[in-house]
Formats: sequence, C-alpha cells, structure tokens
Amino acid sequence: MRAMVVRLGLVPVPVLACFLVAAAAAAGDQPQWGQRFTRNMVSDEKGLPDTFDPVTRKNIKWTVKLGTQSYSTPIVAGGKVFIGTNNDRLRDPKHKDDCGVLLCLDENDGKLCWQLVVPKREGDQYLDWPRTGWCSPATVEGDRVYTVTNRGEVVCLDINGQANGNDGPYMDEGKHMAVKGQPPHEVNPTDADILWLFDMVTGAGIYTHDGAHSSILLDGPFLYLNTGNGVDNTHRKIRCPDAPSLIVLDKATGKLLAQDDEHIGPNIVHAAWSSPAMGEVNGQKLVFFGGGNGVCYAFEALKAAPSDGQVAKLKRVWSFDCDPTAPKENIHRFQGNRKEGPSIIIGMPVFRDNRVYVVDTGDIWWGRPLAWLKCIDATKTGDITKSGEVWSYALAGQSMSTPALADGLAYITDCGRKIHCVDAGTGKVCWTHDVKGPIWSSPLVADGKVYVGSEGNEFVILAAGKEKKVLCSVMLDSAISGTATAANGVLYISTMNTLYAVRKTE
Repeated sequence: MRAMVVRLGLVPVPVLACFLVAAAAAAGDQPQWGQRFTRNMVSDEKGLPDTFDPVTRKNIKWTVKLGTQSYSTPIVAGGKVFIGTNNDRLRDPKHKDDCGVLLCLDENDGKLCWQLVVPKREGDQYLDWPRTGWCSPATVEGDRVYTVTNRGEVVCLDINGQANGNDGPYMDEGKHMAVKGQPPHEVNPTDADILWLFDMVTGAGIYTHDGAHSSILLDGPFLYLNTGNGVDNTHRKIRCPDAPSLIVLDKATGKLLAQDDEHIGPNIVHAAWSSPAMGEVNGQKLVFFGGGNGVCYAFEALKAAPSDGQVAKLKRVWSFDCDPTAPKENIHRFQGNRKEGPSIIIGMPVFRDNRVYVVDTGDIWWGRPLAWLKCIDATKTGDITKSGEVWSYALAGQSMSTPALADGLAYITDCGRKIHCVDAGTGKVCWTHDVKGPIWSSPLVADGKVYVGSEGNEFVILAAGKEKKVLCSVMLDSAISGTATAANGVLYISTMNTLYAVRKTE
C-alpha cells in the first residue's frame, strides 16, 4: 500500500438520562485537526464514552459507510461532519471513476448533505495513487470550508454546497468533477460549491506524491499549509527541488502571498506531508513547520499581505535538525535501506508552554524503523540543533503521529504497535501499551481518556494519567488511519470503510 498519510440507530434511553448526558457534555465544534493554532491532540469535550459496541449498537449514535480507503480525519462544524474517502461506494451514478471524495454529512444523522468528487490526476499514478481517495482533513470557519483535494488543489467551499445556489466566483464545478476529455457533469444540489481554487501544481510549482495531505492552519486573513512536494516514481529524485514546502494564501481569494525560502526540496525524503502549527513566543507569533528533510523550523508569522504584490519569503527564526548525524547529501541513495538513512517529519509539531513537541522518524515505506519524540526549546533563535533539545524519547518504530499534551504528560503512537505515555517535562516513560497492528493515527485525549485506533482494526480507550488503565478494546470493520474527533458530546471514529458516531447513552 503506497497511500500516505496519515492514513484511518440511537439506543433508547430515558429522557432524563439523555438530558443529564447532554448537560455534562461541553458543546463545541471541532473545526480543524487538533487544537486551534497549537495542533495539540486534546479536546475539552466532556461526557464522552469509555466503551461502545458496534454489534449490539451500545453507545452508537449512527454509522455511515464510506468508500474502501479513508485516510482523512473527521471534522465537525456548523452542524456538519466532513470526511475524506474514495469513490468505491457511489453516491451519484454520474461519478463512476476513481476519484477523491470529500463528504459533507448531517451531524445529527449522518445523511449526505453534499460531496465534492475530484478525478485522479492524469499521467503518472505516483502523483495521485489509485483508490487512495481524499486524505486531507477540512478546516472550517463560519460558512467557509478550506481543504486540499487529491490533485493538490487548495479549495474554499460553501458549507451549504449547491443547495443555496452556485455562489462563485468559481463557476466550473461541472467541468472540475469530470475526467479530462469528458463533457462537464450536471451540477446537482448535493454537489459542492467551490468559491475559489488554487492549484499548487501550477501556482506553486510543486509535484504531489502518492496522495496530497494537508491540514490548513487558519490565522486571521491567512491560510498556512504544507505543499506535499515530493519524490518522483523512482523515489530517488525530487521532481521540483526548488518548489516551496510551506506556503501562505489569502483566505478570501486563494492568492499566494508567501512561502518558505529554505530550499528543503533536495533533501525531502518522501514528501512534505507535515502540516504547520502556531504559537506565541516572547510576544512574537511563530509558525512551526516539520520539514520533509527531518528539520523542524520556526518562522515569523505573516503580519500583512505583501504591499508590492510579490510573493514574500517567510523569515526563519530558528531551525532544529532532529537527526543531525543522518546523511545530508544524495539522501535518496538510502531508499530501501533499513539500517542507515535520513529522517523525515510527517506528524504535526505541537506547541505548548514555549516548547515544541515533534516526531522525527525514518520513512515509513523506505527508511529505518526508528523514531523519536523530540522536545524543543522554542525560545531560542538561529540554528538550535545543539542548544535547543530539551529531551528526546525513542519510540518502538516509525511514526506519523502528532503528540497529545495534557496534565504534564505527552501521549504518542508508532508503527511498532505501541501507545506511549511520557512525562512532558523530562521525557521519561510512564507506560506503554501494545495494540493489534501498526498505528498510523494520532492519539486523542479528551474527558480523562486516551482514544487510539490502529491499522489492525483495533480501537482502544485508556484512562489518561501516569498509571495505565485499559477501559475498552473494540475490533472494528477495517483499519483505522484517521485520528478520532470529539465534538458536541460525540466521538467520531473513521475506519477505511465506515464512519462511527459514538455517544454515551448508558
């Protein structure tokens, strides 16, 4: 499997019990992946379940069948749930091809509101791997939905889809949904309404690899996102080494405003799949970015759009090489070498209390089965490789995980089939837990519990804290690559085939 990424009926109860459960829950949307800005995998939701059973329907609010490969994380906002998948389960007979699909579902019952169906990129299959589907999660603000398609396009969508008309200025949805060379599709009320579109391939000069994956970070009028620029079909060459890895767009128009100037391209191990985070250090707003070269960066956040109309260069504040002893030249000669080679950052950095927590890993498919959770002092400047490390914790295998920081503890997962709980101040391990299958998803900490799904179809719930306590282990219908999401008292779990809405009712 070459897909990247961070791949993934109500039970009757007395009315009074329903009221008490609802009152206990912290009613809140989850409009982006992780906490706003910091990317911490922690939710303030309360009253969440510590057990559920899809067979007996215990604590199951509703389920929805997805496609056959679903690597995206569910996002919940404005009464709707957004999840990416593929087109193997048709919802509209006009779409019969292999496509990426973003589903917009009703939060109450899971019924389809609308979908955005995007054909695969033409030519080399490594640009958009067959049947991988839609990997990027959505980011929602008000009535606008921002996401990245399987073709590497950044799109701004109307949260209501075509149900309230085609708002524009983009008006070519019918053509966009059709495979190249075929006539435009008729646009229906259950289709998406694209407001603007920025193609990173033509607009930023990047080449996607396997599957475009980005979780857009929204800051005022700006959208920050990784580009997904990556290797070619030989895995030994970067198609466009001069292309940026991190860009900034105008959220109103999709115009490219700024990009990094770090020349990361030649040393990208696989692709620029890590999404950015943000935080304030010493009164200065910084953007934290994990490079495809295994280096973590901090940039000054953009204060205003460039007045000269040119694309600005993001100013680097510091850089931290997570694996300084690894090879730095001609790195692709190590492809397939499981003992020696470079590192990559795939999960997102997390900012908390003037520290950045990030996972540095050997490439999942081609590299060493090694990874470390790094804690970096974010108050320093310059090249802080030697001075910035607070601590380093070795994991049991490669990792695409984003950490969860809560109550002085850091939770992280890896492909060595382990969940780790370590002291966030010292990096000392508190406990580990083995699961069935590698873990591609990140842990979610909410309501005093740790929620984790694995590629072995197992979903586990543990008590958060220094002492390990397993509350529940459930075998689901297929592999789990997306991170669980908590919103409005409900836990959302996506497997390859199904989206589960789980609510505590007993």
